[in-house]
Amino acid sequence: MTRLWKAIILGLLVGIAGLLVSPFRFMLSAEENVGMGLLFRLRGASKAPSDAVVVSIDKESAENLNLPDNPDKWPRSLHARLTENLIREGARVIAFDIHFIEPRSPQDDILFAKAMRNADNVILCEPLKTKEISAADEATSEAEDHNIVKVVQPIGLFSHSAVATAPFTLPRIPFKVNRYWTFETGAGDSPTVPVIALQLFTMQVYGDFIRLLQKASPNQAGNLRVDTDTAIRSAGIKKVINEIRAIFENDPSVAGRMLGELDSSETLSADVKKRRLIKALIDMYKGANNRYIDYYGPPGTITTIPYYRALQLREGAIGDKQINIKNKAVFVGLSEVLLAERKDSFYTVFSRANGTFIGGVEIMATAFSNLLADTPLKPISLPSYISIILLWGLLAGIICRMFPVGVAALGIAGMSIFYVVAAEYMFKHHSWYPIVIPLFLQVPIAFFGAVIWNYIDINKERQNIKTAFEHYLPKDVVDQLAKDIAFIQTGSRVVYGICLFTDAQQYTTLSETMDPHELGVFMNRYYEAMFKPVKQNGGFVSGVIGDSMLALWVSASSETSLRNNACFAVLDIRKALQQFEQSPDAVQLKTRIGLHCGQILLGHIGALDHYEYTPMGDIVNTASRIESLNKQLGTNLLVSEEVINQLDGFLTRELGKFRLKGKVQPIVIYELMGRLEESDEKERKSCTVYAEAMDAFRMQAWDEAIRKYKDVIEYLGEDGPSQFYINLCERYKEQPPEEPWEGVVRMDKK
Repeated sequence: MTRLWKAIILGLLVGIAGLLVSPFRFMLSAEENVGMGLLFRLRGASKAPSDAVVVSIDKESAENLNLPDNPDKWPRSLHARLTENLIREGARVIAFDIHFIEPRSPQDDILFAKAMRNADNVILCEPLKTKEISAADEATSEAEDHNIVKVVQPIGLFSHSAVATAPFTLPRIPFKVNRYWTFETGAGDSPTVPVIALQLFTMQVYGDFIRLLQKASPNQAGNLRVDTDTAIRSAGIKKVINEIRAIFENDPSVAGRMLGELDSSETLSADVKKRRLIKALIDMYKGANNRYIDYYGPPGTITTIPYYRALQLREGAIGDKQINIKNKAVFVGLSEVLLAERKDSFYTVFSRANGTFIGGVEIMATAFSNLLADTPLKPISLPSYISIILLWGLLAGIICRMFPVGVAALGIAGMSIFYVVAAEYMFKHHSWYPIVIPLFLQVPIAFFGAVIWNYIDINKERQNIKTAFEHYLPKDVVDQLAKDIAFIQTGSRVVYGICLFTDAQQYTTLSETMDPHELGVFMNRYYEAMFKPVKQNGGFVSGVIGDSMLALWVSASSETSLRNNACFAVLDIRKALQQFEQSPDAVQLKTRIGLHCGQILLGHIGALDHYEYTPMGDIVNTASRIESLNKQLGTNLLVSEEVINQLDGFLTRELGKFRLKGKVQPIVIYELMGRLEESDEKERKSCTVYAEAMDAFRMQAWDEAIRKYKDVIEYLGEDGPSQFYINLCERYKEQPPEEPWEGVVRMDKK
């Protein structure tokens, strides 16, 4: 599998992982609280629309009016004065976010009720009582249970005097307020304060709106009254709103047809203000019940007038300061730099760690402004979401898998920054793109997944390389090289080693008569027969050249067990080769073996870019000479005295002391004939007679020696060493050896 395909597979897995976790509640919550919060902070505060004004019931007003901090205890005659003043200043809608669930001073209550009736545009917020409610609706896959509130009606006097009463339910802390309801499902689908406020605010285009609705849906909207006063007084604003909403719910295509009629109407299209208001109404009715709030900033971002200052408003000014509330929606309620413990304070994306929260009345005004400006935060559509998560996961996986870790980290960081910038840009245009899943889930999965996968691949490649090198080097050497490549230059060491040399007779002739491919196949089978006994007896093959093999047993010092293993190995090699030669398609390839031991230099020998792991020293050269001695003696397995010394369990015979070609010091050579328990009486007897012959040879008793050697031949039928010494004795009889005589045989050729 190519690296690109692996990268694509990783990317698809990352994309699918993002989609799989998306529906989970904890991830949806994280996207709202973390993702949306990050985008709000990146965007910062934005300019709030001027159509909404908050009259704040705050500590400053309480002090100036000499009233308690609790607004529920303020005299309602004061609210009557405020209402009259706001109407005189031209306020189009007035909404009170204050509890009016208990009667107080009859005189004050009557004054406030009268002021509301005269104004005919006052909305009272139905107080809230804690209950359990779900934030899910048909437009979202999310379902969250919050401890929020249920509706409690204001006192009857006020309910009948106000143009409408409505709920505005918000979750209390520790839940962050990210959404609000346009129609409260927990209160019989009652329209909430922002919806009623918008409908009242847009009453100047009510007739045009109804006529467009009747054109788009004549069967359902034919009975709706076009006249504003008649519609409100005969049915009430809430009933009118519910009737219109029912039409939009029964036929969702109505909104599209209305927008088409709006665009085709020359009169309405020419009036920008009317068109904006009608479009806001259409979007309010067609949209979901549950909507995200587009906050404009921290507390006080919406134009805010302290309560006591609002009482001082005269002709659009308070003293020298111009404050115009004409044709604006005014929301009255608790609003200041609130602490979390205040009953009407809420936790939002702009809340601070010091406990600064925002008042419910400002959230209400914000929701109204969102509806009027048609700027609610809208999550991207489901198809777009799926595409982004899949494509982002694919791209992240490819970048992290295709490039080295450092480059991948920089690449994914740059890509993430670009994504955040793009998401923040779209957020400014009220489109909400996911942040948590792409950046905080998929990016780590892609990066660390690629790192782990790369590690697995590299480790697999390393294991493959180590396995391949183990065909050429001992396992411990391969492990050392894998840890530190510098070991190739520093790893040579002097050790005790047993060197095994082999050579095949008639290999040259064989190579001339065989096809190179056939020769290669044959030699692989040949070496398989020799390598296996070496490895099984604790040795390793150091090198192969043509028909020759060099094998080693090494340790820190001379060990009997090590020499035992080497001797067992050469006997097993001889047996394996005998079986190999007996196979039907095998070619006769007699093999000579030489074995010697001593101190050697073992390590990586070479320079520049070429090294070989091989032994060096006189022991290696002597082992090669011993192997060659087989040709002169007619044997196939010779070992030095150093190897066989003090070993039990082997049948051996001393072949004499030889000064090998190119050597100064003589060496005692033994023939390793086999395991002692596998030998027969004839072989053991021949060894005894051979030893007697060697004694006669050393005493220069040539005739006696010849006779004894011939006895050995009679025992064995054919014996190369005996014939060698018979010929040597005959020569010494004619030409005696040089004095002093030490029984050393000089070999002048290999």
